[in-house]
Amino acid sequence: MIQLFDTIWFGIMKCFSFHSCNKKDEPKGMQSASGRSDSSAYVDVEGRGGGSELNSREVSDSGSVESLRRNAPPNLSQRPSSLRVFTVSELKSATKSFSRSVMLGEGGFGCVYQGVIRSVDDPSKRIEVAVKQLSKRGVQGHREWVTEVNVLGIVEHPNLVKLVGYCADDDERGIQRLLIYEYMPNKSVEHHLSHRAETPLPWSRRLKIAQDAARGLTYLHEEMDFQIIFRDFKSSNILLDDQWNAKLSDFGLARLGPSDGLTHVSTAVVGTMGYAAPEYLQTGRLTSKNDVWSYGVFLYEIITGRRPLDRNRPKGEQKLLEWIKPYLSDTKKFQLILDPRLDKKQVLKSAQRLANIANRCLVKNPKNRPKMSEVLGMVNGIMESSSDANSLLPLKNVSRVEVSQDVETNNAKKRSMDQKSRESNWFFKMWRPKLLRT
Repeated sequence: MIQLFDTIWFGIMKCFSFHSCNKKDEPKGMQSASGRSDSSAYVDVEGRGGGSELNSREVSDSGSVESLRRNAPPNLSQRPSSLRVFTVSELKSATKSFSRSVMLGEGGFGCVYQGVIRSVDDPSKRIEVAVKQLSKRGVQGHREWVTEVNVLGIVEHPNLVKLVGYCADDDERGIQRLLIYEYMPNKSVEHHLSHRAETPLPWSRRLKIAQDAARGLTYLHEEMDFQIIFRDFKSSNILLDDQWNAKLSDFGLARLGPSDGLTHVSTAVVGTMGYAAPEYLQTGRLTSKNDVWSYGVFLYEIITGRRPLDRNRPKGEQKLLEWIKPYLSDTKKFQLILDPRLDKKQVLKSAQRLANIANRCLVKNPKNRPKMSEVLGMVNGIMESSSDANSLLPLKNVSRVEVSQDVETNNAKKRSMDQKSRESNWFFKMWRPKLLRT
């Protein structure tokens, strides 16, 4: 294992190996929705019966160099990459020697700083970037760093944060490992959904964010010749650029999807509390449907403006998925879970349609959840109908249209409500999430 690590470390600039880590080297533990590490959650999951049997079937976690080679996607290391290689001195200059005055945030990986670098094509042009500096926490952080470079070095999509380059350089403090991203000035979706934001996100922008995020996941799952499972999809990992386009970020926990002939990847359970799918928590079996579940949780975040897990709320409201269940079967009750900062009358129908998509993503049996491309199609439908409604129905005419309904419209509404009732009953039968105790 030491020899394998040395090979990866010293050869990393020439040929990255995505599956450079096995299960025992993965980050142990789930994070809470607020970002805190929860090691007890890991112990609880790993202590369940049958876990070792499941993991022994997965070649990527066997620790064998030959297994790693067999499970790697074809020609991954030969894929072209346009990443720039930076020195520590260049990044010190870009970030005012990593001054706290330009610090954007701090997470489990390390600190992130705003910086300015020169363009390669035009040295007179300056580019704003975000520089993530790896904290000194050993091999575990290094492996996340390698994974991040591997994923973002070979994929490119408008809804994935662009990795500009990386640094693995020596200075007086030892090896410095850094990642340089495009700068996302409008922060994270989590920030704007929280009450820290000066102005709440309007509903139209929330729908656009849901669409952008679905596009990013669809690309990772279905639009390449290999599959990438994000494994840590959450609102704080969705960043907004200067045009408010949403982009997925932080791929340190991403994994390759199962190889041909395999149904899942068995891994240590990592991620963030409140977002992980129940079957993944219970068995460690990872599929793309774990991301689909997380996306469903995120949709209810958009609808309610609440975190998936919030210990600061009353006991019965701390777990989002449990709190919303009594309100889903009735339109009048459903209004009570809408973000109070939204115009409820204006967004109600659209929010109900988005909730129906979330319900399909949150089906207990992962095989019955839709693929992300199907989810994207449904979100596109809401976007199109919302756009059509806004263009065809001026605000002054909305009340008139609602009042003047003929018999056929009333019958259509009745059929629609009957359908929603059946969908709701089906949802309650299928979805009984068991959130992990902390």
